[in-house]
Amino acid sequence: MKLYENKSRISEQHVKADHQAMDRVPDGLWITCPKCHQVFLREKLGKFRTCPECGYGFRTSARQRVEWLADDFKEILTDIEESNPIDFEGFDKKIKQCREKSGIDESVLTGIAEIQHEKCALAVMDPDFIMGSLGSVTGEKLTRLFEMATQKRLPVVLFALSGGARMQEGIYSLMQMQKVTQAVMEHSSAGLFYLTVLTDPTTGGVTASFANQSDIILAEPKALIGFAGRRVIEQTMHQKIADDLQSAETLMKNGLIDDIVPRDRQKQVIAKLLRLNRTEAANG
Repeated sequence: MKLYENKSRISEQHVKADHQAMDRVPDGLWITCPKCHQVFLREKLGKFRTCPECGYGFRTSARQRVEWLADDFKEILTDIEESNPIDFEGFDKKIKQCREKSGIDESVLTGIAEIQHEKCALAVMDPDFIMGSLGSVTGEKLTRLFEMATQKRLPVVLFALSGGARMQEGIYSLMQMQKVTQAVMEHSSAGLFYLTVLTDPTTGGVTASFANQSDIILAEPKALIGFAGRRVIEQTMHQKIADDLQSAETLMKNGLIDDIVPRDRQKQVIAKLLRLNRTEAANG
């Protein structure tokens, strides 16, 4: 009997790949969310670059963020000269490459913005510039922005994104934490409003200083927020930590941030908070 000799199952057959068909499929057509692991067409990211399944915000450039956030934006503080304070080998070349990739002069884009008719000083950190690391020029730009906002009596909105202090600048990078903090305190002492939005990731010295010194702290869904990284924490404590320990949702649950706001609502929410603060200040 030859009832079972025909190889009818796919697993029993040799299937020849159609390499010409494979070549016709463009690279990067599909994308995987790093948070929920859902695989979807890249086009479904939309202009806000968010996962359609869990709402996680993929990393986006500072200029892309300003495009959908601000109705009007005038960039300022672009004339601060870059330096290599500890003569770190290859650092000058790295800065040049980052400027070409990101389209901005440093890891933070600064300017005067109008968001639904509400004027503010705006700072947006960029992941394409050494992962938004805090360097000397970054600190100087932020310090001058707060000083200008204090002088002109403007609120400040800051989108934080950073891997922490910039190792290529050593102690000069760490000094920026105190410098920016002082400018934030002077802005606050003048009775002015400061709002931050923590995005993925916000870590290191930025988390430990100006990112968490605002009047209102918002965050994006599923954003990683913390000081030290998972590996450092686990090596120090000699135990595993929860997968969601440093998530925006855990921080909100424990009262460390005020709200989690998806990107498609940020413009409306930020404008409303700016408006409420302006009205309250006008009424004394």
